[in-house]
Amino acid sequence: MARLTTNVTLHPDSSIDLHMHTTYSDGRWPAQQVIDFLAKEKFDLIAVTDHDRVDKVAEIQALGDAQRLPVLSGVEMSTQWNGPIGDGRMGDMLCYGFDPEDNALAPLAEKIARLQLENTHEVNENLRRKGYDFPRQEELLAANGGKLRFPVDNAMLLREHGHVPSWQAGIQMMKQSGFYSVRADMAETVDAVHRSGGVCVIAHPGRRENGFTFYDTALLDQLRAEILIDGIETYHPYHSQEMVKIYLEYVEKNDLLGTTGSDSHCIPGRMPMKYRAEISRRFLERVGVHVE
Repeated sequence: MARLTTNVTLHPDSSIDLHMHTTYSDGRWPAQQVIDFLAKEKFDLIAVTDHDRVDKVAEIQALGDAQRLPVLSGVEMSTQWNGPIGDGRMGDMLCYGFDPEDNALAPLAEKIARLQLENTHEVNENLRRKGYDFPRQEELLAANGGKLRFPVDNAMLLREHGHVPSWQAGIQMMKQSGFYSVRADMAETVDAVHRSGGVCVIAHPGRRENGFTFYDTALLDQLRAEILIDGIETYHPYHSQEMVKIYLEYVEKNDLLGTTGSDSHCIPGRMPMKYRAEISRRFLERVGVHVE
């Protein structure tokens, strides 16, 4: 499957984290800094899953290889379930184990990124027409060369210029200025991943915040009747202990893959977490990583 990980052997107690983000999407620390931290903290295997960014996977794997840190190919695709039951429900899809340089995911990811950027510029222009000015844009977006790259950039500009008191208020202001969520079709995404030799799991199915679809076991049954997902993210910081238990029992009962991830975005806000490899044994073996 993914290069650099096919000959990896882990112990049951090896430390892994399969869900994190860098400045290549909405994370707030660069890929090199993430890899440096994970290598220093002696993680044994990780996956960086930047939103809709397949084009940086090989680069991040090379950074890990330089420090003898195996990096499984991964991406978190923004998708929605458009089937008769799904009716446009969101459902971010964690995709793993594909060849980073030869896969069917890249065209989907590039389309999402292009449409998101177009909408980001449209929202920014509408905000400026309303009288909101952003004189510190180049400074605040220095990591992007001073340019808009992601939808959250507008929320950050609004907050840092004192136009809104919080990220949530910034998002609301964006919506009032034309922001909309750009997502790929979930079934099409899963098919592209499978054709690329990878696997798909639903990210953070237990999140209950506004805008997120809460996937309980009944809804997961309905989803799986329409779309052949491979599993779900069982451990996530927003999952309660009770929900983790329910999801672990669900994947076991249905012979699915379960994954573990911190969904880390920044220092010190949400840091990577060391999960035991044993918890994700079935998943790891599926993507070519042996667990003793």
